Amino acid sequence: MSNFVSAAELKDLLTSGAPVRVIDVRWSLDRPDGRGEYLSGHVPGAVFVPLHTELATHGEAADGRHPLPSTEKLQKAARRWGVNQGDTVIAYDDSKGLGAARAWWLLRQAGVDVRVLDGGIRAWKAAGFEVATDDVLPEAGDVVLHEIGADAISIDEAAAFPESGILLDVRAPERYRGETEPYDPVAGHIPGALNVPMAAHLDADGKILDADTLRQTFAGVGVTPGIPVAAYCGSGVTAAHTALVADEVGIPLKVYPGSWSQWSNTPGRPVATGDQPG
Repeated sequence: MSNFVSAAELKDLLTSGAPVRVIDVRWSLDRPDGRGEYLSGHVPGAVFVPLHTELATHGEAADGRHPLPSTEKLQKAARRWGVNQGDTVIAYDDSKGLGAARAWWLLRQAGVDVRVLDGGIRAWKAAGFEVATDDVLPEAGDVVLHEIGADAISIDEAAAFPESGILLDVRAPERYRGETEPYDPVAGHIPGALNVPMAAHLDADGKILDADTLRQTFAGVGVTPGIPVAAYCGSGVTAAHTALVADEVGIPLKVYPGSWSQWSNTPGRPVATGDQPG
């Protein structure tokens, strides 16, 4: 079964009476709270999810910008969204699936049947479906989540990963090369990491490319069946999208949630620059 649903498939699910909970995860670094955009028009029945407070926690700079929430915190949030045991959760956003992918990555680890709306709210509107402007506040759900964290790697594991597998840096090429760094104190990449920008997996409308193209992109950097692979980005959100895409074509991929925001704020960590792994 695909990790993605089309706008038409979501519409059918909502009209079928199936146990579905839709969550709106609009987020970006320069707009961490997308509630205003949610209230301007969302999929009817969708609950707004603030990524920076419910799909992440906060700590010291050396923890990274978006450390993982505890399982207890995530369960409390999911119940607030109205998720019940056995529900299917459909996540979407308005930024090429980044926020939705973070929700997918966490909830899948927690044992929830979760998928992502391909193309997000833009695809829903483009299909001609109605939007709502209310603030959906459902009755609390009763979902029980499994322990999360098994699909994450630590900073030390990320440092050692290129020795036994392939570590992907999924940020923009100029950030990987160290030519610019708009968010963190040091520019460059983790030594040994290969650059495969998240955008390589999407078309101009922000929808996922076909499976053959996705496999070719991964194979181009040596990611083939049986090779351990992990990914990082700036703060662990974009890398979750790469995990989503990889899973779609049968490639298990772990995420380093601390990502560059943790690495660059940890004294003594080496930094590579240029277009080679280093």
